[in-house]
Amino acid sequence: MTQKIIALVDGSTYSASVCDHAAWIAGRTGAAVEVLHVLGRREGVDKQDLSGTIKLGARTALMEELAELDAQRAKLVVHRGRAILEDAHAILTRAWVAEITTRLRNGDIVETVAEIEADASLILIGKRGEAADFAKGHLGSNLERIVRASHKPVIVASRAFRPVQKVLVAYDGGASAMKAIDHIAGSPLFAGLQVTVATVGAPSAEVKKGLDDASAMLRAAGLQAQTAIVEGQAETALAKMVEADGFDMLVMGAYGHSRIRSLVIGSTTTEMLRACKVPVVLVR
Repeated sequence: MTQKIIALVDGSTYSASVCDHAAWIAGRTGAAVEVLHVLGRREGVDKQDLSGTIKLGARTALMEELAELDAQRAKLVVHRGRAILEDAHAILTRAWVAEITTRLRNGDIVETVAEIEADASLILIGKRGEAADFAKGHLGSNLERIVRASHKPVIVASRAFRPVQKVLVAYDGGASAMKAIDHIAGSPLFAGLQVTVATVGAPSAEVKKGLDDASAMLRAAGLQAQTAIVEGQAETALAKMVEADGFDMLVMGAYGHSRIRSLVIGSTTTEMLRACKVPVVLVR
């Protein structure tokens, strides 16, 4: 069975970018794309008691009217969800994606992804959702939940897609970072791209050997790979490197054993994803 990409859309500004990223990945890997929109449990009407101390008959009529409004709103939410999926399907069709499916589900997004990710190669999600405060740079509320729960690589789409040529890999020598190297080496997604493996810290023989070993694995897979060592705080040093050197994508392990560990699960995740204007691939 051809593996699929699960693309999560919510109708936000990032939804079109998620579809553009999915089309690019599908074009390079031949994967099918499944577009998923989840109607969260929060999308219900206000459940506060509006009846107060009015008489029984009037209260009964009011509650019946509220129930009718609730049913109407539920229908509108479903219609909106279908419209979001139709828009996503149209974007992917225009990008010549060969195999597209759409899925509208009710419930919790993390639980839904867990149910359907078994035959997926990766998960795509936008950096921010429709409820995020763009002015304050808030990230989507489901982003970290998805990263924590998913057993597949998660790609956090940037606000606007641009073709990827240069890839930066944040490497700390940990098991998760090695998995990221393995993922890059084995995936057709990275074929022909320029890859730089970088670590944050002071140069040492051990650090250099780890980087050389990682780049050797990539070169053995036929990739162009080089290494770099940068000093400073991981979240700022790597973000500056992405911007200054024109990288189009950042790849990193979701867990580690050094300062880079906090980039994904912890407070530094927010700062890193806020700072980077390119898609970030998180590998467990």
